[in-house]
Amino acid sequence: MDITNTIAANTKQIREQKKLTLDAAASITGVSRSMLAQIEKGEVNPTISVLWKIANGYKVSFTSLVEEKDSAVSVIRLSDMQPLKEDEGRYLNYPVFTFDEQKLFEMYRIVIQAGGALSAQPHLRGAVEYITIFAGEVKITAGEDQILLSKGDSIRFSADVPHGYQNAGTETAELSMLIYYGKS
Repeated sequence: MDITNTIAANTKQIREQKKLTLDAAASITGVSRSMLAQIEKGEVNPTISVLWKIANGYKVSFTSLVEEKDSAVSVIRLSDMQPLKEDEGRYLNYPVFTFDEQKLFEMYRIVIQAGGALSAQPHLRGAVEYITIFAGEVKITAGEDQILLSKGDSIRFSADVPHGYQNAGTETAELSMLIYYGKS
């Protein structure tokens, strides 16, 4: 999967479907016109935070920006995935199953190195995250709540509030994240 080209094509297609100029898109996303132009040309690989700004501004799911159009059966191999990076590469997000209008969810594999973290902006209204920890310890912040999770623990929280993920241990943390968008 060439994530940069996929993001470029999807970002441009969504902007054009919404009949937005680059200036109008910059205004509603908070991402500069020049950065949006570079993203649409495939000249840069944007950070997760920039992609969330675009998704929230366009009022679309995160994976609608990173998804490739798929067939009835999809096998996603780790060796074929290119992660989205944040926090100087200490937070890696592997888009696994992208948003589907019929199922209303998207799924990610997250790897957080020791000391890594991500602070996320609120997702679309009604969004809910489901997370299971497979290795390490992760501190999840959801609004005012902070919860420490270890291997085998799971959490569900409303993701339409500021939230974050922090590796709370010394080993690499690995987790599965499902974001459900509901019908609101």
